[in-house]
Amino acid sequence: MFKYSLASWIEDYFYRPSFFGRILSFLLYPISFLWSFCAKIRRILKKPVDYKIPVISVGNLTAGGSGKTPVCIAIAKSVTKPAVVLRGYGRLSKGLVVVSRFGEICCGVKTSGDEAMLYAKELKNALVIVSEDRVLGIQKAKELGAEVVILDDGFGKANIKKFDILIRPNPKPANSFCIPSGAYRESVSNYKKADLVLEEGVNFTREVKTAGETKKMVLITAIANPSRLDKFLPRFVTAKFFFPDHYMFRRDELADILCRSGADSILTTAKDAVKMEGFDLPLSILHLNISLHESVRKKLEAYIFV
Repeated sequence: MFKYSLASWIEDYFYRPSFFGRILSFLLYPISFLWSFCAKIRRILKKPVDYKIPVISVGNLTAGGSGKTPVCIAIAKSVTKPAVVLRGYGRLSKGLVVVSRFGEICCGVKTSGDEAMLYAKELKNALVIVSEDRVLGIQKAKELGAEVVILDDGFGKANIKKFDILIRPNPKPANSFCIPSGAYRESVSNYKKADLVLEEGVNFTREVKTAGETKKMVLITAIANPSRLDKFLPRFVTAKFFFPDHYMFRRDELADILCRSGADSILTTAKDAVKMEGFDLPLSILHLNISLHESVRKKLEAYIFV
């Protein structure tokens, strides 16, 4: 249970620090300053290359989740022949893997990772490719017939010419410091470098529906910053279990939690659910849908068809 507790402690440290956490943040600030400086130098030294295909990057400046996946899905559903290219965190494979080809799923979730498999299931009109090297992923997408590439978490790839979208976190971290004093991977001033900054309620809205809701549910999830789910949870959640981001669940541990909690079903996110399929356990699934405002769609169309 230590690693689960550590993940929760890190989230609290970044977003809801205790007095001790604030003192620790202050003591670590020299390291944060060095981190920020190195990130700035890396960005300056890289020159963007045009790969002759529209590339839309969806990212965030903070460590952990901010809703990139549903935003990528919303964008991909609005364009013709997209490819989603991502690193594939949590997968047990390495190198470039084609996860799906326009609705045909080509591998299992352990090979793809949870996010890529969710894309594959949600986007029948898209290619889904995982690759540590995003340039190879873009080139493969072009080879397989994609007309637009969507980079999941690609803001830091300054070597690629692209349309950069940044999502402001909700809730926001307790301070604007970089790692390890705060949650930011790069200086907050880099919001100015984005072509478009999205904020919930301003540029997009989200809707959450629960499929298979029961009278007694136990929440089990392995996403970053799981407390952001709280405002979307249905009434009948009796307990919560948080695992590290991208954790690959085992059936026996989920069955044990379900039994000990006395719940009728496991409540989980759609991203987590792709790792629970085949376990033959009762699932209630939180489905998150993003609606992009018309102004966002117009900016994307202007970039794609320039």
